[in-house]
Amino acid sequence: MALPKFIITMDGYFRLGMVNQHKDLLKPEDQCIGGGYYHFDYTTNRILLDRESYDFGRPKWHLLDTLKVPSVYRGLRLVYTYDDNFHDNIDISEELKIEYYD
Repeated sequence: MALPKFIITMDGYFRLGMVNQHKDLLKPEDQCIGGGYYHFDYTTNRILLDRESYDFGRPKWHLLDTLKVPSVYRGLRLVYTYDDNFHDNIDISEELKIEYYD
């Protein structure tokens, strides 16, 4: 069953889509450093990210300086919400440099 999932790669690529498994978002040369689920909040212009990939775990944002985001999402802020009581939510758009690609 396809669900809205995302991954990040060691090269800094952010990929999302309706897929059965997170690995379906990978390209052959990719090394995945985590993933989760997403939904769009159009009233606040955000992509809300949460949870974790069963196969790859939580996104390891701390390994990245720059996040490469598809240009179709320009203007939307990325926010990751941890589902525990230990971590604060991360405004990815503030924490990382964002580069857009086609």
